[in-house]
Amino acid sequence: MTRQDLFQQIIQKKSYLCVGLDTDIERIPKHLLKYENPVLEFNKQIIDATKDLCVAYKPNLAFYESMGPFGWAVLEETLKYIPEEHFTIADAKRGDIGNTSKMYAQAFFQAMDFDSLTIAPYMGEDSVKPFLGFKDKWVILLALTSNPGSQNFQRTAQENDEPLFEKVMSHAQEWGSEEELMFVVGATHAEDFKRVREIAPHHFLLVPGVGKQGGDLTTLSKLGMNDHVGLLVNSSRGIIYAGDGEDFAEKARASALGIQKEMESILEEWLSVDIEE
Repeated sequence: MTRQDLFQQIIQKKSYLCVGLDTDIERIPKHLLKYENPVLEFNKQIIDATKDLCVAYKPNLAFYESMGPFGWAVLEETLKYIPEEHFTIADAKRGDIGNTSKMYAQAFFQAMDFDSLTIAPYMGEDSVKPFLGFKDKWVILLALTSNPGSQNFQRTAQENDEPLFEKVMSHAQEWGSEEELMFVVGATHAEDFKRVREIAPHHFLLVPGVGKQGGDLTTLSKLGMNDHVGLLVNSSRGIIYAGDGEDFAEKARASALGIQKEMESILEEWLSVDIEE
């Protein structure tokens, strides 16, 4: 999927919502356990309930890998079920030496055909560049994550008191353009979005941490939007576990709809300002 394709989906759906499929068999409604494949059934019903309200889905691979070979099959079937117009994110946080990264890239971009993959940049340029250069595929590089531990290293001062996450974002733009590279910036760091946009004004940002982690959608949107909106705001637990009964899909839809309506209002204001300018 190209940057323009993603932008058009956002405008068409009036949404920049990404639904995280962090599906834990211990948390899905008990009535689904009667199905031969409860996790897949859960995912299908969540997708059916939310597909018109979001532009992306993000399976977190840990929840599938934990089930062994069966989990990989569930992941593959889930990916096939996601409508073609949606942007798909393999939340795998890969990153290793060049040859290994090349194999990971082939696995996720060619064998499984995800649109994008989250990458940890700690090992540097030669661990990231093998993921770049695939037609209409994206690297989503961890920059400033939403978890408390982001304070341990990502904010560590470098030369000229530049935090490490800023150095990562600056250097990474020498490896890939805004047409193939995104950054993860957590919603719990809304105060940093102005600086993030100074460093990377044109790139899309994947923004976790809205909902259960407390990130404020309106604040981060106003600080983080660019000329292509430039945001994919992820919500996982707040949507998929909004209900635990037989009406779980309806509850998930209601939660997603609440976020989408807020996004629609923000986009209307953004478009009116853009037209005025």
